[in-house]
Amino acid sequence: VQLVESGGGLVQAGGSLRLSCAASGGTLSMYGMGWFRQAPWKEREFVAAISWRGGTTYYADSVEGRFTISRDNAKNTVYLQMSSLKLEDTAVYYCAADKGRTAQGMGVMDGMDYWGKGTLVTVSS
Repeated sequence: VQLVESGGGLVQAGGSLRLSCAASGGTLSMYGMGWFRQAPWKEREFVAAISWRGGTTYYADSVEGRFTISRDNAKNTVYLQMSSLKLEDTAVYYCAADKGRTAQGMGVMDGMDYWGKGTLVTVSS
């Protein structure tokens, strides 16, 4: 399975972006999915996750209420709707997949089955 992120770009603070993570070479329907990010000079951190059925979501405190994760298993795609963006949201955003993980379990980065290569989000003042 290959994961490809898209939708990143330059946006002003307070604006919105929607990231997509599309899978090829297999189906994501049985996989927990998550978004992570890595800002310059910082470690990669958890952002949001969704269970394989989409019924459960889990967010980092820093994005709760501003970001929404969703998935369309028919399209083999996971989304991250980002609103009220802040300067500190600037980072490379990665999606990851792990078979059978719960949404909360996706908060632990170790042992993911698949990672994408990331898409850059830059928030300007």
